[in-house]
Amino acid sequence: MKPVITTTLISAALLAIAGCRTAQPGAPSDTLVAAKVATAPNMAAGADDTVWAGVRPLNLELSAGSNFANGKGGSNATLKAVYTADTLYLLVQYADPTNSTRRGPFQKQPDGSWVKLKDPADKGGDENLYYEDKWAMIWPIGNSIKDFDTQGCAALCHEGQGKPYGNKYTSAEGQIADMWHMKGSRTAPMGFVDDQYVDHTRYDAKASPNAGRKSDPGTAGGEYNNIPLVDGKPQFMSREGRALNAGGTSYVKRGEEVAFDDTRFKAGDEVASYIVNPLQGDRADIRVVDAWKNGMHTSVVSRKLVTGSRYDVQFTDLSARYAFGFAAFDNAQVRHASIDDPVFLVFAR
Repeated sequence: MKPVITTTLISAALLAIAGCRTAQPGAPSDTLVAAKVATAPNMAAGADDTVWAGVRPLNLELSAGSNFANGKGGSNATLKAVYTADTLYLLVQYADPTNSTRRGPFQKQPDGSWVKLKDPADKGGDENLYYEDKWAMIWPIGNSIKDFDTQGCAALCHEGQGKPYGNKYTSAEGQIADMWHMKGSRTAPMGFVDDQYVDHTRYDAKASPNAGRKSDPGTAGGEYNNIPLVDGKPQFMSREGRALNAGGTSYVKRGEEVAFDDTRFKAGDEVASYIVNPLQGDRADIRVVDAWKNGMHTSVVSRKLVTGSRYDVQFTDLSARYAFGFAAFDNAQVRHASIDDPVFLVFAR
């Protein structure tokens, strides 16, 4: 289904406050227009920053995912974009009935032991019960993926290979796509969207179980490390020492881990099972402030227009049209809700 875009009339006074101008009213319904602004938005203000008030939204209907509550396995998403002399900013919002953060927590049992909670229906790589909210965008780099402009992400998706919804890879060597993968419990707490890419690596159950999907260089050890059970108890906890059900977090930030104190927890309490790390290098190009409130998921994203990395889309030509795809995950490892067709980013001059 084609995404539908709507316009809102904003007074000249409000536009002056916002510091931007509206996108062209005749822009196609599949196009997100980034407005030029003199001052960058305050990312911590979310959608309340006045810079977003005069920006024309791109409204997307997502479908065919898991856990979303609209009856079609999907949600309604709204994207807005602005840019400064050197940086692109995105406002990403979509309806999500629950704030899902409990990614595989440890739970204390009545006998005092600890177990890691797991979806009993997960046969491998398909957790839909104890996971996190995510979203992802894919941008073909250059003109290397000829079918993306008509097929969108489907040009990279190969169903029936390794996991539900298949695996992603491009059709030939030299074809590459930039993937922006916002992970609500693993990267967002440290202020990052995981900067990844997709190349031509074919799926192989042993040699390449993730096929062409890879992370940009730059962070040894990944975005998180699992906390092991030592003598039947988690090795570390957050220094606040609170259970998830008592206001604790489902992750422990690197540098804030302390030795686990089992006496602080009772049967039924849940604690984090992993430590999140700050991303570094090429993998750390995309920043985010992520929040959930009253059934709405909101992310404010920033990335330099030009990073210089061969793994990133480069917004060097502000007169060009850049294709991309978008998907959201509601407490699902792979079963995402997405749009059927590609959409496009252009820059207002």
